Amino acid sequence: MSIVADAKRGIVTDEMKIVARQEGVTEDFVRRGIAEGHIVIPVSPYRTVRICGIGEGLRTKVNASIGTSTDIVDIQMEIEKARQAELAGADTLMELSTGGDFAEIRRQVIANTNLSVGSVPLYQAFIEAVDKYGAVVHMKEDDLFRITAEQAKLGTNFMAIHTGINWETVKRLRNQGRHAGLVSRGGAFMTAWMLHNEKENPLYTEFDYLVEIMKEHEVTLSMGNGMRAGAVHDATDRAAVQELLINAELADKAHAENVQVIVEGPGHVPIDEIAANVTLMKRVTNNKPFYMLGPIVTDIAPGYDDRVAAIGAAISSSCGADFICYVTPAEHLALPTPEEVYEGVISSRIAAHVGDMIKLKKTREADLEMGHARRDLDWERQFAVAMNPVRARQIRDERMPADTDGCTMCGDYCAIKIVNRYFKF
Repeated sequence: MSIVADAKRGIVTDEMKIVARQEGVTEDFVRRGIAEGHIVIPVSPYRTVRICGIGEGLRTKVNASIGTSTDIVDIQMEIEKARQAELAGADTLMELSTGGDFAEIRRQVIANTNLSVGSVPLYQAFIEAVDKYGAVVHMKEDDLFRITAEQAKLGTNFMAIHTGINWETVKRLRNQGRHAGLVSRGGAFMTAWMLHNEKENPLYTEFDYLVEIMKEHEVTLSMGNGMRAGAVHDATDRAAVQELLINAELADKAHAENVQVIVEGPGHVPIDEIAANVTLMKRVTNNKPFYMLGPIVTDIAPGYDDRVAAIGAAISSSCGADFICYVTPAEHLALPTPEEVYEGVISSRIAAHVGDMIKLKKTREADLEMGHARRDLDWERQFAVAMNPVRARQIRDERMPADTDGCTMCGDYCAIKIVNRYFKF
Protein backbone atom coordinates (compact mmCIF):
# COMPACT_ATOMS: atom_id res chain seq x y z
CA MET A 1 0.00 0.00 0.00
CA SER A 2 1.47 3.38 -1.02
CA ILE A 3 1.38 6.51 1.11
CA VAL A 4 -1.01 8.10 -1.42
CA ALA A 5 -3.36 5.11 -1.22
CA ASP A 6 -3.30 5.33 2.58
CA ALA A 7 -4.08 9.03 2.46
CA LYS A 8 -6.99 8.49 0.08
CA ARG A 9 -8.42 5.85 2.44
CA GLY A 10 -8.24 8.27 5.37
CA ILE A 11 -5.24 6.61 7.04
CA VAL A 12 -2.77 8.91 8.80
CA THR A 13 0.66 7.26 8.59
CA ASP A 14 3.65 7.80 10.86
CA GLU A 15 5.28 9.90 8.12
CA MET A 16 2.27 12.21 8.01
CA LYS A 17 2.36 12.60 11.79
CA ILE A 18 6.05 13.56 11.69
CA VAL A 19 5.48 16.17 8.97
CA ALA A 20 2.53 17.63 10.88
CA ARG A 21 4.72 18.09 13.97
CA GLN A 22 7.57 19.58 11.96
CA GLU A 23 5.34 22.08 10.17
CA GLY A 24 2.90 23.02 12.92
CA VAL A 25 -0.14 21.83 10.97
CA THR A 26 -2.73 19.15 11.69
CA GLU A 27 -2.20 15.54 10.73
CA ASP A 28 -5.34 15.63 8.61
CA PHE A 29 -4.05 18.68 6.74
CA VAL A 30 -1.03 16.61 5.65
CA ARG A 31 -3.16 13.56 4.85
CA ARG A 32 -5.57 15.55 2.71
CA GLY A 33 -2.66 17.27 0.94
CA ILE A 34 -1.17 13.92 -0.03
CA ALA A 35 -4.55 12.49 -1.06
CA GLU A 36 -5.16 15.51 -3.31
CA GLY A 37 -1.64 15.52 -4.75
CA HIS A 38 -0.66 18.84 -3.14
CA ILE A 39 1.95 17.38 -0.73
CA VAL A 40 4.57 14.63 -1.06
CA ILE A 41 6.74 12.86 1.51
CA PRO A 42 9.62 11.08 -0.31
CA VAL A 43 10.14 7.63 1.22
CA SER A 44 11.68 4.31 0.22
CA PRO A 45 11.09 0.70 1.29
CA TYR A 46 14.85 0.13 1.10
CA ARG A 47 16.15 2.67 3.63
CA THR A 48 15.10 4.86 6.53
CA VAL A 49 15.32 8.58 5.83
CA ARG A 50 14.78 11.86 7.62
CA ILE A 51 11.14 12.62 6.91
CA CYS A 52 10.53 15.75 4.84
CA GLY A 53 7.19 17.08 3.61
CA ILE A 54 7.10 19.11 0.40
CA GLY A 55 4.11 21.04 -0.86
CA GLU A 56 1.24 23.38 -0.23
CA GLY A 57 1.06 24.95 3.24
CA LEU A 58 4.50 23.67 4.26
CA ARG A 59 7.85 25.42 4.57
CA THR A 60 9.78 25.79 1.30
CA LYS A 61 12.37 23.01 1.12
CA VAL A 62 15.90 23.13 -0.33
CA ASN A 63 17.62 20.46 -2.42
CA ALA A 64 21.39 20.22 -2.89
CA SER A 65 22.68 18.47 -6.03
CA ILE A 66 26.02 16.69 -5.94
CA GLY A 67 27.80 14.21 -8.22
CA THR A 68 30.89 13.48 -10.28
CA SER A 69 31.68 14.60 -13.82
CA THR A 70 33.77 13.05 -16.58
CA ASP A 71 36.65 15.31 -15.49
CA ILE A 72 36.46 14.83 -11.71
CA VAL A 73 35.60 11.45 -10.19
CA ASP A 74 36.23 11.48 -6.44
CA ILE A 75 33.77 9.49 -4.34
CA GLN A 76 35.16 10.76 -1.04
CA MET A 77 34.65 14.35 -2.20
CA GLU A 78 31.02 13.57 -3.08
CA ILE A 79 30.50 12.05 0.36
CA GLU A 80 31.98 15.21 1.88
CA LYS A 81 29.64 17.31 -0.28
CA ALA A 82 26.70 15.33 1.09
CA ARG A 83 28.00 15.97 4.62
CA GLN A 84 28.41 19.70 3.99
CA ALA A 85 24.93 19.90 2.48
CA GLU A 86 23.50 18.31 5.63
CA LEU A 87 25.53 20.63 7.89
CA ALA A 88 24.21 23.64 5.99
CA GLY A 89 20.63 22.46 6.45
CA ALA A 90 19.64 20.96 3.08
CA ASP A 91 16.33 19.07 3.16
CA THR A 92 17.17 16.64 0.34
CA LEU A 93 20.03 15.62 -1.95
CA MET A 94 20.21 14.76 -5.63
CA GLU A 95 23.06 12.47 -6.70
CA LEU A 96 23.71 13.34 -10.35
CA SER A 97 27.02 11.69 -11.24
CA THR A 98 28.01 11.47 -14.89
CA GLY A 99 31.46 9.92 -14.41
CA GLY A 100 32.79 6.80 -12.70
CA ASP A 101 30.98 3.80 -11.26
CA PHE A 102 27.40 5.10 -11.02
CA ALA A 103 26.07 2.35 -8.76
CA GLU A 104 28.99 2.50 -6.33
CA ILE A 105 28.94 6.30 -6.09
CA ARG A 106 25.22 6.37 -5.35
CA ARG A 107 25.50 3.45 -2.94
CA GLN A 108 28.17 5.23 -0.91
CA VAL A 109 26.41 8.59 -0.92
CA ILE A 110 23.17 6.97 0.23
CA ALA A 111 25.04 5.06 2.93
CA ASN A 112 26.48 8.31 4.28
CA THR A 113 23.33 10.41 4.54
CA ASN A 114 19.88 10.08 6.06
CA LEU A 115 18.40 12.70 3.72
CA SER A 116 16.06 11.71 0.91
CA VAL A 117 18.18 11.22 -2.22
CA GLY A 118 17.06 11.89 -5.78
CA SER A 119 18.52 10.90 -9.13
CA VAL A 120 18.10 11.19 -12.91
CA PRO A 121 18.22 7.60 -14.27
CA LEU A 122 18.33 8.88 -17.84
CA TYR A 123 21.90 10.16 -17.29
CA GLN A 124 23.22 6.71 -16.50
CA ALA A 125 21.28 5.07 -19.33
CA PHE A 126 22.66 7.39 -21.99
CA ILE A 127 26.23 7.47 -20.64
CA GLU A 128 26.36 3.68 -20.43
CA ALA A 129 25.20 3.63 -24.08
CA VAL A 130 28.35 5.57 -24.98
CA ASP A 131 30.51 2.89 -23.32
CA LYS A 132 28.55 -0.04 -24.78
CA TYR A 133 27.50 1.19 -28.20
CA GLY A 134 29.67 4.23 -28.92
CA ALA A 135 27.09 7.05 -28.73
CA VAL A 136 24.20 8.30 -26.61
CA VAL A 137 21.85 7.94 -29.59
CA HIS A 138 22.28 4.15 -29.47
CA MET A 139 20.71 3.81 -26.03
CA LYS A 140 18.33 0.86 -25.78
CA GLU A 141 14.88 1.61 -24.42
CA ASP A 142 14.92 -1.43 -22.14
CA ASP A 143 18.14 -0.18 -20.52
CA LEU A 144 16.43 3.07 -19.57
CA PHE A 145 13.71 1.28 -17.60
CA ARG A 146 16.10 -1.32 -16.17
CA ILE A 147 18.37 1.39 -14.76
CA THR A 148 15.38 3.24 -13.32
CA ALA A 149 14.41 0.12 -11.36
CA GLU A 150 18.02 -0.52 -10.29
CA GLN A 151 18.42 3.00 -8.92
CA ALA A 152 15.12 2.65 -7.06
CA LYS A 153 16.37 -0.53 -5.37
CA LEU A 154 19.44 1.35 -4.09
CA GLY A 155 17.10 3.43 -1.94
CA THR A 156 16.55 6.43 -4.21
CA ASN A 157 13.59 8.41 -2.89
CA PHE A 158 12.69 10.61 -5.84
CA MET A 159 13.62 10.67 -9.52
CA ALA A 160 13.60 13.38 -12.17
CA ILE A 161 12.13 11.70 -15.24
CA HIS A 162 11.97 13.56 -18.57
CA THR A 163 8.48 12.54 -19.64
CA GLY A 164 7.36 15.82 -21.21
CA ILE A 165 9.74 15.77 -24.18
CA ASN A 166 7.87 14.46 -27.21
CA TRP A 167 7.57 15.34 -30.89
CA GLU A 168 5.22 18.23 -30.13
CA THR A 169 7.70 19.71 -27.64
CA VAL A 170 10.61 19.29 -30.06
CA LYS A 171 8.57 20.91 -32.84
CA ARG A 172 7.93 23.98 -30.70
CA LEU A 173 11.63 24.16 -29.79
CA ARG A 174 12.64 23.96 -33.45
CA ASN A 175 10.03 26.47 -34.64
CA GLN A 176 10.81 29.16 -32.08
CA GLY A 177 14.55 28.57 -31.59
CA ARG A 178 16.60 29.49 -28.54
CA HIS A 179 19.11 32.21 -27.68
CA ALA A 180 21.09 29.87 -25.40
CA GLY A 181 20.21 26.52 -26.94
CA LEU A 182 19.18 23.50 -24.89
CA VAL A 183 21.00 23.40 -21.52
CA SER A 184 19.36 20.45 -19.76
CA ARG A 185 21.55 17.34 -20.05
CA GLY A 186 18.48 15.13 -19.89
CA GLY A 187 16.68 17.27 -22.43
CA ALA A 188 19.67 17.25 -24.78
CA PHE A 189 20.20 13.47 -24.48
CA MET A 190 16.56 12.63 -25.15
CA THR A 191 16.08 15.16 -27.96
CA ALA A 192 19.21 13.89 -29.75
CA TRP A 193 18.05 10.28 -29.30
CA MET A 194 14.62 11.04 -30.74
CA LEU A 195 15.95 12.95 -33.75
CA HIS A 196 18.60 10.33 -34.58
CA ASN A 197 16.30 7.33 -34.21
CA GLU A 198 13.18 9.08 -35.51
CA LYS A 199 11.29 7.64 -32.54
CA GLU A 200 9.10 9.06 -29.81
CA ASN A 201 10.44 9.44 -26.26
CA PRO A 202 9.95 6.03 -24.57
CA LEU A 203 9.35 7.73 -21.22
CA TYR A 204 6.30 9.31 -22.84
CA THR A 205 5.03 6.36 -24.86
CA GLU A 206 5.66 3.84 -22.07
CA PHE A 207 4.55 6.09 -19.24
CA ASP A 208 2.27 3.39 -17.79
CA TYR A 209 5.27 1.08 -17.43
CA LEU A 210 7.27 3.86 -15.80
CA VAL A 211 4.47 4.42 -13.29
CA GLU A 212 4.50 0.71 -12.45
CA ILE A 213 8.21 0.97 -11.54
CA MET A 214 7.64 4.09 -9.44
CA LYS A 215 4.71 2.45 -7.68
CA GLU A 216 6.48 -0.86 -7.01
CA HIS A 217 9.45 0.85 -5.34
CA GLU A 218 7.51 3.77 -3.74
CA VAL A 219 9.59 6.39 -5.60
CA THR A 220 8.33 9.96 -5.82
CA LEU A 221 8.15 10.97 -9.49
CA SER A 222 9.63 14.39 -10.27
CA MET A 223 8.47 15.45 -13.73
CA GLY A 224 11.75 16.56 -15.34
CA ASN A 225 12.24 19.95 -16.95
CA GLY A 226 14.26 19.12 -20.06
CA MET A 227 13.20 22.27 -21.93
CA ARG A 228 14.13 24.72 -19.18
CA ALA A 229 15.62 28.02 -20.28
CA GLY A 230 19.38 28.47 -20.06
CA ALA A 231 19.15 32.25 -20.51
CA VAL A 232 16.66 34.81 -19.26
CA HIS A 233 15.78 35.67 -22.87
CA ASP A 234 14.50 32.10 -23.37
CA ALA A 235 12.23 32.09 -20.31
CA THR A 236 8.58 31.09 -20.65
CA ASP A 237 8.91 30.15 -24.31
CA ARG A 238 6.71 27.73 -26.27
CA ALA A 239 8.86 24.63 -25.78
CA ALA A 240 8.93 25.09 -22.00
CA VAL A 241 5.19 25.68 -21.79
CA GLN A 242 4.47 22.71 -24.06
CA GLU A 243 6.57 20.42 -21.87
CA LEU A 244 4.76 21.72 -18.78
CA LEU A 245 1.35 20.93 -20.26
CA ILE A 246 2.39 17.36 -21.07
CA ASN A 247 3.97 16.87 -17.65
CA ALA A 248 0.84 18.24 -15.96
CA GLU A 249 -1.39 15.71 -17.70
CA LEU A 250 0.98 12.83 -16.93
CA ALA A 251 1.32 13.97 -13.31
CA ASP A 252 -2.44 13.64 -12.84
CA LYS A 253 -2.28 10.18 -14.37
CA ALA A 254 0.51 9.08 -12.03
CA HIS A 255 -1.26 10.45 -8.95
CA ALA A 256 -4.41 8.60 -9.94
CA GLU A 257 -2.26 5.44 -9.74
CA ASN A 258 -1.19 6.42 -6.20
CA VAL A 259 2.30 7.62 -7.12
CA GLN A 260 3.58 10.79 -5.41
CA VAL A 261 4.42 13.50 -7.96
CA ILE A 262 6.46 16.71 -8.09
CA VAL A 263 6.57 18.97 -11.16
CA GLU A 264 9.82 20.76 -12.02
CA GLY A 265 10.02 24.34 -13.23
CA PRO A 266 12.19 26.63 -15.37
CA GLY A 267 15.84 27.52 -14.80
CA HIS A 268 16.60 31.09 -15.98
CA VAL A 269 13.72 33.52 -15.45
CA PRO A 270 13.77 37.34 -15.16
CA ILE A 271 12.12 38.71 -12.04
CA ASP A 272 9.07 40.07 -13.85
CA GLU A 273 8.15 36.58 -15.15
CA ILE A 274 8.59 34.57 -11.94
CA ALA A 275 5.10 35.09 -10.52
CA ALA A 276 3.52 34.19 -13.86
CA ASN A 277 5.59 31.00 -14.07
CA VAL A 278 4.61 29.89 -10.56
CA THR A 279 0.94 30.71 -11.12
CA LEU A 280 0.92 28.87 -14.46
CA MET A 281 2.76 25.87 -13.02
CA LYS A 282 0.39 25.58 -10.06
CA ARG A 283 -2.76 26.14 -12.11
CA VAL A 284 -2.16 23.63 -14.88
CA THR A 285 -0.80 20.92 -12.52
CA ASN A 286 -3.72 21.14 -10.10
CA ASN A 287 -1.40 22.46 -7.38
CA LYS A 288 1.16 19.68 -7.45
CA PRO A 289 4.33 20.45 -5.46
CA PHE A 290 6.44 22.80 -7.59
CA TYR A 291 10.19 22.17 -7.74
CA MET A 292 11.85 25.40 -8.89
CA LEU A 293 15.29 25.06 -10.47
CA GLY A 294 16.85 28.31 -9.27
CA PRO A 295 15.75 30.44 -10.92
CA ILE A 296 18.70 32.41 -12.22
CA VAL A 297 17.45 35.98 -12.68
CA THR A 298 20.41 37.47 -14.59
CA ASP A 299 23.01 35.78 -16.78
CA ILE A 300 25.99 38.08 -16.19
CA ALA A 301 27.16 37.18 -12.66
CA PRO A 302 29.18 33.94 -12.90
CA GLY A 303 30.94 33.25 -9.62
CA TYR A 304 27.98 34.69 -7.70
CA ASP A 305 25.14 32.61 -9.11
CA ASP A 306 24.21 31.32 -5.65
CA ARG A 307 23.20 34.91 -4.85
CA VAL A 308 21.55 35.42 -8.21
CA ALA A 309 19.49 32.25 -7.69
CA ALA A 310 18.64 33.24 -4.12
CA ILE A 311 16.95 36.39 -5.43
CA GLY A 312 14.84 34.30 -7.79
CA ALA A 313 14.18 31.59 -5.23
CA ALA A 314 12.93 34.06 -2.63
CA ILE A 315 10.42 35.52 -5.09
CA SER A 316 9.43 32.03 -6.30
CA SER A 317 8.84 30.82 -2.76
CA SER A 318 6.78 33.89 -1.90
CA CYS A 319 4.61 33.21 -4.96
CA GLY A 320 4.00 29.57 -4.03
CA ALA A 321 6.97 27.43 -5.13
CA ASP A 322 7.40 24.52 -2.71
CA PHE A 323 10.87 23.13 -3.38
CA ILE A 324 14.06 24.96 -4.39
CA CYS A 325 17.05 23.40 -6.15
CA TYR A 326 20.09 25.23 -4.84
CA VAL A 327 22.74 26.85 -7.01
CA THR A 328 26.41 27.15 -5.98
CA PRO A 329 28.92 29.94 -6.73
CA ALA A 330 30.52 27.51 -9.23
CA GLU A 331 27.39 27.26 -11.41
CA HIS A 332 28.22 27.63 -15.13
CA LEU A 333 31.95 27.48 -14.29
CA ALA A 334 33.03 24.22 -12.66
CA LEU A 335 32.09 21.22 -10.54
CA PRO A 336 31.47 22.67 -7.05
CA THR A 337 33.70 22.00 -4.07
CA PRO A 338 32.28 20.89 -0.70
CA GLU A 339 32.72 24.47 0.53
CA GLU A 340 30.71 25.81 -2.41
CA VAL A 341 28.00 23.23 -1.76
CA TYR A 342 27.73 24.55 1.80
CA GLU A 343 27.50 28.16 0.59
CA GLY A 344 24.90 27.24 -2.02
CA VAL A 345 22.67 25.58 0.56
CA ILE A 346 22.90 28.53 2.95
CA SER A 347 22.01 30.99 0.15
CA SER A 348 18.99 28.90 -0.82
CA ARG A 349 17.86 28.44 2.78
CA ILE A 350 17.91 32.22 3.24
CA ALA A 351 15.85 32.57 0.06
CA ALA A 352 13.37 29.92 1.17
CA HIS A 353 12.90 31.64 4.52
CA VAL A 354 12.41 35.05 2.88
CA GLY A 355 9.75 33.53 0.63
CA ASP A 356 8.06 31.76 3.53
CA MET A 357 7.81 35.07 5.40
CA ILE A 358 5.29 36.05 2.72
CA LYS A 359 3.76 32.65 1.94
CA LEU A 360 3.57 31.44 5.56
CA LYS A 361 3.23 34.43 7.87
CA LYS A 362 4.07 32.40 11.00
CA THR A 363 7.69 32.06 9.83
CA ARG A 364 8.32 35.70 10.82
CA GLU A 365 8.56 34.71 14.49
CA ALA A 366 12.33 34.10 14.28
CA ASP A 367 12.83 37.54 12.74
CA LEU A 368 10.86 39.09 15.61
CA GLU A 369 13.03 37.23 18.11
CA MET A 370 16.16 38.54 16.37
CA GLY A 371 14.80 42.09 16.50
CA HIS A 372 14.28 41.82 20.25
CA ALA A 373 17.72 40.27 20.79
CA ARG A 374 19.39 43.10 18.86
CA ARG A 375 17.40 45.72 20.77
CA ASP A 376 18.58 44.17 24.02
CA LEU A 377 22.18 43.72 22.78
CA ASP A 378 21.79 40.06 23.71
CA TRP A 379 24.47 38.45 21.58
CA GLU A 380 23.89 34.87 22.67
CA ARG A 381 20.22 35.11 21.69
CA GLN A 382 21.24 36.60 18.36
CA PHE A 383 23.55 33.66 17.68
CA ALA A 384 20.87 31.18 18.74
CA VAL A 385 18.34 32.62 16.29
CA ALA A 386 20.83 33.07 13.42
CA MET A 387 20.53 30.76 10.43
CA ASN A 388 24.29 30.10 10.63
CA PRO A 389 25.34 30.69 14.26
CA VAL A 390 28.92 29.50 13.66
CA ARG A 391 29.50 32.05 10.89
CA ALA A 392 27.90 34.90 12.86
CA ARG A 393 29.93 34.15 15.98
CA GLN A 394 33.15 33.79 13.98
CA ILE A 395 32.81 37.24 12.39
CA ARG A 396 32.09 38.91 15.73
CA ASP A 397 34.91 37.10 17.54
CA GLU A 398 37.42 38.10 14.86
CA ARG A 399 36.62 41.80 15.44
CA MET A 400 35.54 41.94 19.07
CA PRO A 401 35.10 45.53 20.35
CA ALA A 402 36.57 46.92 23.57
CA ASP A 403 33.02 47.38 24.87
CA THR A 404 31.55 43.91 24.35
CA ASP A 405 27.96 45.14 24.55
CA GLY A 406 28.29 46.70 21.09
CA CYS A 407 30.19 45.85 17.91
CA THR A 408 32.97 47.44 15.87
CA MET A 409 30.53 48.71 13.25
CA CYS A 410 29.44 51.63 15.47
CA GLY A 411 31.89 51.40 18.35
CA ASP A 412 31.20 54.12 20.94
CA TYR A 413 28.36 55.54 18.87
CA CYS A 414 25.95 52.61 19.01
CA ALA A 415 22.45 53.89 18.24
CA ILE A 416 20.81 51.18 20.32
CA LYS A 417 22.92 51.93 23.41
CA ILE A 418 22.29 55.65 23.11
CA VAL A 419 18.51 55.37 22.83
CA ASN A 420 18.22 52.57 25.40
CA ARG A 421 19.35 55.10 28.05
CA TYR A 422 16.13 57.03 27.57
CA PHE A 423 13.58 54.51 26.31
CA LYS A 424 12.39 51.15 27.59
CA PHE A 425 11.05 49.46 24.45
